Amino acid sequence: MRMRADKQTLTSYDATHDVPDDEVDLAVEIFRLLADATRVRLVWALRDGELAVNTLADRVGKPQAAVSQHLAKLRMGRMVTTRRQGNQVFYRIANDHVRTLVVDAVHHAEHAAGGVPAHHARTAPRGAAE
Repeated sequence: MRMRADKQTLTSYDATHDVPDDEVDLAVEIFRLLADATRVRLVWALRDGELAVNTLADRVGKPQAAVSQHLAKLRMGRMVTTRRQGNQVFYRIANDHVRTLVVDAVHHAEHAAGGVPAHHARTAPRGAAE
């Protein structure tokens, strides 16, 4: 859904309106950026808030230099933003759309794997049938 700030008019894509080519191209670029396990793990690690590069490297089990390169690509793709504090750089997800995209992809993968998805098992009330 898009909102025009000048007239506050809502529009949405439907069967009679195609997505503009430039937006399709950008969507493809986003999927290319996320077509890497380390980058998905980085965004997953950032889903609840900002983290320093060294913490992210520990979380994804990769050298800090490699993590920094992946984060630079995610930053160029406007998927993460940074904040500097002293000599440390903290990363966070740029917006909730990025978070939702990765969380939904992981949850979909859990469903595709069969069984009770981990995200359902964590939220199931005690004593609920599986």
